[in-house]
Amino acid sequence: MILVGLLRHGKTEGDACYRGWQDDPLSSSGLAQMWRATQGPCPWNRVISSPLKRCAAFASEFARTHDLPLALDDRLKEIHFGEWEGRSAAQLMSETPATLADFWRDPLGHPPPGGESLQSLQSRVVTAWQALCRQHEGERVLLVTHGGVIRILLCHLRQHPLERIMEIEVKHASLFGLLMAEGAVKTLFTSQAGVQKWLETRRSDLHFQA
Repeated sequence: MILVGLLRHGKTEGDACYRGWQDDPLSSSGLAQMWRATQGPCPWNRVISSPLKRCAAFASEFARTHDLPLALDDRLKEIHFGEWEGRSAAQLMSETPATLADFWRDPLGHPPPGGESLQSLQSRVVTAWQALCRQHEGERVLLVTHGGVIRILLCHLRQHPLERIMEIEVKHASLFGLLMAEGAVKTLFTSQAGVQKWLETRRSDLHFQA
């Protein structure tokens, strides 16, 4: 059994765009969003993060504050948007409206020009997830990552087709808690407070590491 928190980064510096691997930092409000999402007693005993600044900056500060081990994993980066990196939807709509419309209609069949396909993103993210579950059995792991990564994982774990990925809402600094056993989701939490409350009432029944 393993308990994993999936925390999306907060708002970043700069205008809204297809950010992908563009390494913009968190804004001050984005950092505050992430601290609010994780306030209260810390239920985690390990932090694993995307290496991009908008995730890693908070993950490093959180791990240092709570004296937790931290690891960065390249496989937890956001999808790479190729030629669209740093471009807004409004810009793309004015320049290449048909290409953008094809992506919105069928993101599996029409990835961004020069970018990463959803199938490729799924492969690297699920590989990282499976390794995490094997290596950290019995632990409580906070995973700090991106909206695309979290959507991929929730699709995979719910056994939803990848075509439904955009139906899943993942707001800035939202946190999902997943209690996993034998590769399946046993309980889904939608806040750290929910995770903490559950641990307080049920932890004696389990064998999580301190």
